[in-house]
Amino acid sequence: MSKPSTPFSKAELLPQEEKLEVKKQKGELFIGIPKENSYQEKRICLTPDAVAAITAHGHRVMMESGAGEGARFTDKDYSEAGAKITQDTQKVFSCPMILKVEPPTHEEIDMMNPASVLISALQLKTQDKSYFQKLAEKRITALAFEFIRDEDGTYPAVRALSEIAGTASILIASQIMSGQKPGTGLMFGNISGVPPTEVVIIGAGTVGEFAARSAVGLGANVKVFDNSITKLRCIQTNIGRPLHTSTLQPKYLMKALKRADVVIGAVRGNNRAPVLVTQTMVEQMKAGSVIIDVSIDMGGCVETSEITSHDEPIHVKHGVIHYGVPNIPSRYSRTASVSISNIFTPYLLHIAEEGGLEDTVRFDKGLRNGIYFYHGVLTNRSVAEWFDLNYRDINLLIF
Repeated sequence: MSKPSTPFSKAELLPQEEKLEVKKQKGELFIGIPKENSYQEKRICLTPDAVAAITAHGHRVMMESGAGEGARFTDKDYSEAGAKITQDTQKVFSCPMILKVEPPTHEEIDMMNPASVLISALQLKTQDKSYFQKLAEKRITALAFEFIRDEDGTYPAVRALSEIAGTASILIASQIMSGQKPGTGLMFGNISGVPPTEVVIIGAGTVGEFAARSAVGLGANVKVFDNSITKLRCIQTNIGRPLHTSTLQPKYLMKALKRADVVIGAVRGNNRAPVLVTQTMVEQMKAGSVIIDVSIDMGGCVETSEITSHDEPIHVKHGVIHYGVPNIPSRYSRTASVSISNIFTPYLLHIAEEGGLEDTVRFDKGLRNGIYFYHGVLTNRSVAEWFDLNYRDINLLIF
């Protein structure tokens, strides 16, 4: 009698031991939030409500005294939310995870313990080679929040701050126009019998969209310029009404600039913002008109723009008022802090749930995209090329 045929070997037919799923070990976070010492930086990464949510999950938060003052949050607010408050800066920087808005200074990196986790902005254009050498010496794992990508491919932190910058640019322009000299005394509003304010927006990204939304809401006549037809189409769809849109042709741009009361520069480049408004164009603009160059942190898209501060935000050139403050969201520190906090809190809880940052980045591609240093090894290609440094692919390091 022949043996019955079977696709399995004898060994495979033998009883096997049962494989049970191993319960994932949750991580406990110990987060240090130091006071921001960078010039005119008033934002903070976590609001008291966010701290309360994190401590309610059993995690610890240590904050330097006065860290939330710029955003109008008191030490008492944070203490009642479960944070430990200290005046010892060294103690805060010795926490295993450091949370900052601005990147740390060289002195602050020296205070950090080896193999710590740093979550902050990177601000590539303001850094030098020695910053990355310091991180390598301390074997720091560093994550830049402007590089974190969402599930839909967008950058949530960049978008949130761009929304604030776009809306703020119109509010600032309105304030400058309505104020005393050099303002023109014009009101941003569609008043019966009075011609509406003419606004020209260069760039149809997130900043341009929210600037257009605010200007339209105030009754202004808005013209948007961008070389991407897709972006121009999107901005009309998102705002929900027809707008004057055009590609960046010098003839049409010059015609719009001559009539403009307000110009918003919201164009960004890979390394530097392209100069789209030349000095000759500015010379032909109306006296008392306002230019808000939102892209000044990348060099500016208006040739006559200069970097200014929140204390002295404007300068006048060729009779045109220029506003060139590079950190507009910091002017609205509380709104910006709440916006940043809303992005950070779910990520921090997710990191803890997965057992720590290392276990999280193995499966979370968006968060992995934010890491530019992993245990002292540079993992970001654009940083490496910018500073002529060696780097390694993070996918080869974490698996």
